[in-house]
Amino acid sequence: MFDLRGKTALVTGSTQGIGFAVAKGFSEHGAKVFVNGGSSMEKCRNAAGRIENAIPVLADIIKEEDRDLLYKTTGDVDILVLNASVQYKCEWDYIKIEEVERQMTCNVESSFLLMQRYAPYMKRQKWGRILTIGSVNQYNNHPLLTIYGVTKAAQRKLAESMAKQLAPYGVTVNNIAPGAIKTPRNHKELNDAVLKEELIARIPCGYVGSPEDIVPAALLFCSDEGGYITGADLTVDGGMRL
Repeated sequence: MFDLRGKTALVTGSTQGIGFAVAKGFSEHGAKVFVNGGSSMEKCRNAAGRIENAIPVLADIIKEEDRDLLYKTTGDVDILVLNASVQYKCEWDYIKIEEVERQMTCNVESSFLLMQRYAPYMKRQKWGRILTIGSVNQYNNHPLLTIYGVTKAAQRKLAESMAKQLAPYGVTVNNIAPGAIKTPRNHKELNDAVLKEELIARIPCGYVGSPEDIVPAALLFCSDEGGYITGADLTVDGGMRL
C-alpha cells in the first residue's frame, strides 16, 4: 500500500516539521524526494542527509527568480506538496503591510504559481498529485492569526478549484488542515506550561500532535490509493476544529 516507487516528489518547506516528516514518509515508501528550504542550503543538506534518496534544493518560493531556479533544479515531478508558509502572530490592527503581503505571497500566490509550473507535466502523463498543507486556522478565528487564517482559507479554495479543472487529466488536488502540531513554529506555546495547558484543553483527543501524524493522510492523497479522492479537505487536528 502507498507504493511510491518510481515517483518523484517535491515538498516545499521540508527542512523541518511537517514538511520534513512528509518528505521522509514519501522516501520510506519509495519516492525520490526534493527537500526544499528557503533560508539556508546547509539546512537543506542536513535535512536531506537524514532522508534516503533525497536531494536538497534551496529556493525561497516567495521570489520569482527562486521559483524559476526551483523548477530548473527539480524538473517535472509527479507529486507536489505545497507545505512552505509564512506566519506572523499579531493583533489585526498592528500587523504591518509587508507582513500581510509576505503571507499572501507565500501562502496563496506562490501556491498557485507553482501549480501552474508543475501541473502541465502531470496532465501530459495523465497522473499527478498536488497536496496543499493548510491549517485549522482556516476555520478557527485566532485573534493573532487573522491574515494567516485568511491565506489558508484561500489556499484551500484554490485547491478545490484546481481539483475540478485537473481531475479529467488524472491529477488530484487535496488539502490537509493540521491542528496543533509539535513543530518549531509552536515552540513558544508548547514550552510555556500555562499556554500548553490552555491549548490541550481545546483538543478533544487531549494531546498535541506530531508531524508524523500528518504523514498517513499525505500518503493516501499522493498515492494510487487516493486516485478517486480530489478536492478533499481533511482536518488532522485531534478534533480541535470541533
